[in-house]
Amino acid sequence: MKYQNKNILAGLLALIISFSSCDVDRFPETALSDPSFWRNENDLQLAANYLYTFLPTLPVTTDVWSDDAFGTAPNSISDGTRIAPATDGNYNTPYRLIRAANNIIEKAPRSLENGLAPEIVDRYVSEAKFFRAWGYFNLVKRYGDVPLILASLSEDDERLFAPANDREEVLEAVYADLDAAASFLPAPSEMSGDEFGRISSTAALGFKSRVALFEGTRAKYHGYGDPQKHLSLASEAAEACIESGEHGLFGDYFDLYQYEGEGPDNPENILVKQYGVSVTESILSHVTQRNLETGAANPTKALADAYLMSDGLPIEKSPLYDEPESIMDVFENRDPRMLATFYKEGDEYTGTMPVFNVPSLSFQRTGFANRRYANLTDWQNSRSYIDYTIIRYAEVLLNFAEATYEINGSISDQELNSSINLLRNRAGVAPLSNAFASANSLDLLEEIRRERRVELALEGYRYWDLIRWKTAEDVLPQAILGNYYFEDEFGTDVTPNVNEDNIIVLQTEENRSFDPDRDYLWPLPINELGLNPALEQNPNW
Repeated sequence: MKYQNKNILAGLLALIISFSSCDVDRFPETALSDPSFWRNENDLQLAANYLYTFLPTLPVTTDVWSDDAFGTAPNSISDGTRIAPATDGNYNTPYRLIRAANNIIEKAPRSLENGLAPEIVDRYVSEAKFFRAWGYFNLVKRYGDVPLILASLSEDDERLFAPANDREEVLEAVYADLDAAASFLPAPSEMSGDEFGRISSTAALGFKSRVALFEGTRAKYHGYGDPQKHLSLASEAAEACIESGEHGLFGDYFDLYQYEGEGPDNPENILVKQYGVSVTESILSHVTQRNLETGAANPTKALADAYLMSDGLPIEKSPLYDEPESIMDVFENRDPRMLATFYKEGDEYTGTMPVFNVPSLSFQRTGFANRRYANLTDWQNSRSYIDYTIIRYAEVLLNFAEATYEINGSISDQELNSSINLLRNRAGVAPLSNAFASANSLDLLEEIRRERRVELALEGYRYWDLIRWKTAEDVLPQAILGNYYFEDEFGTDVTPNVNEDNIIVLQTEENRSFDPDRDYLWPLPINELGLNPALEQNPNW
């Protein structure tokens, strides 16, 4: 049965019906400031529901920024050719979210005057604080120092023209908001079924572990600030989420991206973008499979090579690995998560090709095809209602393992067993231990990072991991490669460029670059610099 939060969806539908698109953008500034509002829980819930429209949506195609995926054409972020934009939703949209969240934080307490219970007010204020933190983290990870605005401002308020705040100050505000959210929001087990999809205390903890791990490792490898402080916060938040007992791993990895993985019965779900409900009740849908089928984010050879053999060893060390002589050989004796992530011969596919054969090089240009959210019925209906899990428990386990290693320079077998090996056990891959790493000359940090890469493959993490580890300057300038070109299997409709090893070449090293003095931060939009002369463009843009 499709599990949906009817309150969120019904509230959003009411907004869509009641307001034009322009008015929806201005809803937090106008309609919600009316004195007749902020009187009861329904008002607070309606205001909070607007914040959920800012959650990221499917399909996830940002891995084309990294070495894990390639679309149908080169990507300017990935290959270093982008220029500073005039406008950018990545800058403006978070501030719209922050403005809406500030409005709720300030005005929701008015309902206390009408007898609304303080704990109800605290809940919706805490949801707003979570979303404010969400907006600021998305700004900081892109732009670094940004203006910190923690109050609703009029259009002529001088604080709108202030210089950017230091990233550390912004992150302190993010942590304070997430701590408040974790304190006042209910745990998943305390929420009713129709509340599934709302922010919980463990969502705040899980997100805090993401934020603090990003900043801790970025500070460590880029050489600034206090890395240990942030890494300790990451470890503590992840551990608190783990020790809450609210979450666990779902049984089947492939089904995490199917209808079977939806709802509160899947303990891996921490924060979910909901779709639904059905063709006859189509409030919100997506066409992820159709986008991926036509090549929006095709897996690369770099991602394929990252998957271990089933003995737990990398392909360059495992006796189980042989250079493939056919497309199917690529999947032989590999981590089963690869088979769940890449299309292979025999998989259910589309209405025009019910059973997958080989990738179409016209669209799936790497010779690998992305299997995420594949569903034959959804393809035939040209719409899907599979939910998007934005934070899942697997990430929290990975955050804990990485933060632990970065703090101590080591990780115990017990800590590996309570984090990474839970993921390997589910996948059917040999566990990782200190003795196993030593016996096979494996670098434990590299293996922790590898586990993150394959467990979270094609979910949008890879580019930001390269940024925080300061490895983008080494990884992104490399040529983008695809599968081996087996002409007899692929056919001759499209003849790709191949190298001397008969591997498909999508973009050569000569056409890719990454400037470490520029590209670790994004350029501020030119129009924003004009609107606020106190802002300074990031270096070398």
